[in-house]
This record gives sequence, structure tokens and C-alpha cells, in this order.
Amino acid sequence: MTHPADLSRADIPRLADTIRARAGTAPVRLGMILGSGLGHLAHAVEGMAIPYADLPGFPHAAVSGHNPNLHIGDLEGVRVAIFGAREHYYENGNPAAMRPALETLRALGAESLIVTNAAGSLHPEIDPGDLMLLSDHINYSGLNPLIGERTDARFVPMTDAHDAGMRAALKAAAERVGVPLPEGVYAWYSGPSFETPAEIRMLRTLGADAVGMSTVPEVILARFLGLRVAAISTVTNKAAGLSDEKISHEHTKAMAPLGAAKLERVIREFLRTLR
Repeated sequence: MTHPADLSRADIPRLADTIRARAGTAPVRLGMILGSGLGHLAHAVEGMAIPYADLPGFPHAAVSGHNPNLHIGDLEGVRVAIFGAREHYYENGNPAAMRPALETLRALGAESLIVTNAAGSLHPEIDPGDLMLLSDHINYSGLNPLIGERTDARFVPMTDAHDAGMRAALKAAAERVGVPLPEGVYAWYSGPSFETPAEIRMLRTLGADAVGMSTVPEVILARFLGLRVAAISTVTNKAAGLSDEKISHEHTKAMAPLGAAKLERVIREFLRTLR
């Protein structure tokens, strides 16, 4: 598989053409990235599933519980492109691993992106099985996918990283289908080890409501590319030291379906408003 660093700007239109040849030429309206245990939504798309392995530069995405395919087609009457998996920083040490995939999404016509993840809750009123809409994030890792970018476009303002209009539409959709969707701040921790109780206490002091190992690099990349972004966490556990739960990736995969059904209802209702 081609490494993202080996791709040139000229490769992105060719990737987009490859996808159009297999999935049709209609422009994509919305992209989605699915987190651990949330891949079932991709299978609801009426269209084509293209393995990442067939798309040079697409992410390695070898974490169990992920679906390494690009699903492109119609969902609730809206043309979508759903990434069934992402490559995390902790897999190969590359925070920009999703850049070619997101550049290709932009080339396919998308103007908006919804990012989902599985996360641990630091908030006393947000429990396993709940959803949390990201109002903001903390890049605690200090890593950035735009390091090495040569143009001044790398200086991306992040004040409105999580689009207010998309958040309002998602909250309205959640209310219509009876799913609570509180807002909160997500902290990106690089992983792959989980956080210590002391680190969780620190993150709570900093103002985080949830913690996870993804999402922030994709939000930064999406804003760099001019995409509007909203992100939703599916809470799978209380963070370290806040309960007696035994935290593990297997636990994450087992608990994700509790929130996944709620997430699907919200996303489907949100898409109905775009038709």
C-alpha cells in the first residue's frame, strides 16, 4: 500500500476518478468517519464498498473493530461517503494518516464531515451508552497533522473548528428522535495505552468531558481543507479512576453498540433534513 507521504497533489484527482468509476459520478454531499464498534452504519449505505487496499494512500487502519472500506452511495436520500475505519496516530506515528482520504473526499464534492469515535467519559452525568456532541477539543497530545505543510494555509484558525450550524442541526435531530445529545469538550490522548487516573484528574482540571485516541487530527485536517465539521463521541466507559470498570479495547468494542443505535437514529434524522 502506498504511504500517504508518497502521494502528490496530482494523485488525489486520480483517486477520486477511481472511486467515481466504481461508485458513480454524482457528487458526495457529506463524509463520515466511523469509530470503534460503529461500522454498522456503513453497511446501511445503498451503493458501493471499496476496500482501502484498492485506493493508494488510504489509511492502513488495522485496529480490530474497524471496517477498512470506503462506503459510497445513498443514505436517507443523501449521497454520502463513509470511512468505515481510520488510521490512528498510535498505529504508525503519523498524525496526518487520514489526509489523502480527506483530500479525496473533498475532491468528490463533499463540503461537510461528521466524525465519530468511542470515548471515555470524565463527566459525572455522561455515562456508558450515552452520546456526546463535541463543542470543542483539547489537543493534549501536542501533535499536529499539518506539521511539514509548506504553505501558509497551515495556520488554520480553530475557533470554530466544530461548526455551530451543524451542531445545532444535530441537536435538533437528536431531540426529534428522543436521544439526549449533551455537548462537551473532547481531549485527544495519543494512545495506545489508556490514561492513568492521575492523567484523567489533570484532564478534568483542564476542562475535558471525554477522552479518546482519535478525531482531533481529522478535525484539523478537515478545517485545513475547508470542510465544515461536527463530531460525536459514543461513550463506552468512565475514564480511569472514575469507576470500577476494567478498561480495555475489548470492553470498548463490546460497549460501543449501546450508543451506536442511538447514533444511527440521530445521523439518519440529520440526513433527512439535507434532502
